[in-house]
Parts: sequence; C-alpha cells; structure tokens
Amino acid sequence: MTDTLVIVFVKNIKLGTVKTRLAKTIGDFGAFEVYTELVKITEKATEALNMDKRIYFSNTIVDSQWEHDFKAVQKGVDLGERMMNAFKDGFESGYKKIVLIGSDLPDINSTQIKNGLEALTTNEVVFGPAEDGGYYLVGMSKLIPEIFINKPWSQPHLLQLTLQELQSNTISVNTLDTLNDIDTYEDLIASDFYKSNLKLQEKIQQLND
Repeated sequence: MTDTLVIVFVKNIKLGTVKTRLAKTIGDFGAFEVYTELVKITEKATEALNMDKRIYFSNTIVDSQWEHDFKAVQKGVDLGERMMNAFKDGFESGYKKIVLIGSDLPDINSTQIKNGLEALTTNEVVFGPAEDGGYYLVGMSKLIPEIFINKPWSQPHLLQLTLQELQSNTISVNTLDTLNDIDTYEDLIASDFYKSNLKLQEKIQQLND
C-alpha cells in the first residue's frame, strides 16, 4: 500500500477554540473534553491502518499525538485551501490514492477509511457524507481543485453542491455510509459515543452543575 495515503486534519485541542457551537451549550471545558475524546477515537481508527499517514494540525504540531507519523501544520486561508494543499503535497510525493478525514467523528473506524481508498480503484473521487450535509471523508485518485474552491463550508448544501459540480464535469464519484459528526449539543446527546461514555457524561455534568 505504498501508493496510498491517509490525511487527518486535527484542530489543536485548546480551550475555547474547539467545538465552539457545542461550547455554547456545555461551555468551553465541556467542549474541550468532548473533542479530546473524539481525537482519541480518530487516532485509534488510523493506528489500525498499515499505510502512510500525514497528520495536519491547525496551529502547532503536537508530539504526543500520532507519535510515529508524519506531522505538519495546515496551510491556507480557508478549509478548502488547507485541504487542497494537503492533497497537493500528497500527490506531489507520489501517492496515487489519498483520503482525508476530520477528527470529530465518534463512529469513524479503519474499515470506513479502507472503503474510501477501495472506492478510488474505480472512481476519481469518494465522499463520506455527514448528516449535516457536509462530509467527513474526501478522497481522490488525482487532484481535482474544483472540490475545494468557492464552496459554502459548514453549510447544509455543501456536499450536494459539490456532487452536482463534479457530475456536470463527468467526474466519477462514489459515496460511503453517512455518519454524524458532533457539532451541537443535540448531536452529542443523541450519539452512542456519549451515551456509552459515562466518564465523559460525569465530567460534563460536573462542569455544568
């Protein structure tokens, strides 16, 4: 799998800067605790993959996370440009199939990432749709900049718009299972991740008592 790359985008876990929509309900400390757990899940999902990984942090590299993998800082003015630059670096390094995931998915596992890469054998692009209308995974077998330029990031029609554009350019696309990322309090309490994590529930209840 030497021509295959998995890119992970991680926000630096800093109080007051992660999961800001969630923080409005459960406070900065609560949001910090939730995101810390989600990053651990992402790390575990990617650890199981026997292939190259590149971890891109939002601000500064954290040595204690993804200890044995290549790490860098995201470059670009918006999310689209930052993702495009990471893909560009990957293709320039000689990788043929690249998928990129975020780090706020409670249900991500190595199988979904492998499915994404598998889809690139017969398609130019793959998406893992998120329930909010965006996507948690994007993969390509060659750089297609249109995916990242002039897009309504964080808007509910992001994926739909992107798919329409790719379709009109006759680019072959596959989509994986839809997953829910955790952006709001409603997302959090509805998730099995939260329901099954008693320690996290306790911490958040204590913080909000």
